[in-house]
Amino acid sequence: MLDNLKKYDVVLASASPRRRELLAGLGIDFRIEVIKGIEETYPDSLPTDKIPEYLSQLKAHAYKLTPGELLITADTVVILDGEVIGKPCDEADACAMLRKLAGNTHTVITGVTVSTLERTVSFSSHSQVEFAPLTDDEISYYVTHYHPLDKAGSYGIQEWIGYAAVKGITGSFYNVMGLPIQRLYTILKSF
Repeated sequence: MLDNLKKYDVVLASASPRRRELLAGLGIDFRIEVIKGIEETYPDSLPTDKIPEYLSQLKAHAYKLTPGELLITADTVVILDGEVIGKPCDEADACAMLRKLAGNTHTVITGVTVSTLERTVSFSSHSQVEFAPLTDDEISYYVTHYHPLDKAGSYGIQEWIGYAAVKGITGSFYNVMGLPIQRLYTILKSF
């Protein structure tokens, strides 16, 4: 499938092992390029649901595309009660974030940009995730054993906390992992 991509050198610009795993699941050849030095900031006036797509475009603009390349960039944020819950700066911050999420429903939004020299398509995918209440011991266990410092909202749904805390999801599970792969597949078919 996706034979149309054989004419491209497909580049996933991401350090996320989860995004690598998900894109590999489509059975396409790609390489990884990590774009360094991007300050992931956005205008204060930007609506929270537009932030991930904006950041994916920011990453795409920072990469110098060459003829024949197809670039995929993405960014994921967690939003609770209108507040962006980013990546934690340390374990204490991760625990504080998880305490906020526990017993609540939050939104995970991933913005994706697919670019060639001729065309750019950006989109975002939204998923609602309902967390069960968590004790401080459960939160501490997860943070100590899984070190979620590289994850938006301080958690990976595919890890222990997903089994123990996620009561339900409305939307794409893979979006919560960091890449709405079905939607990306549909976009890639059009290139």
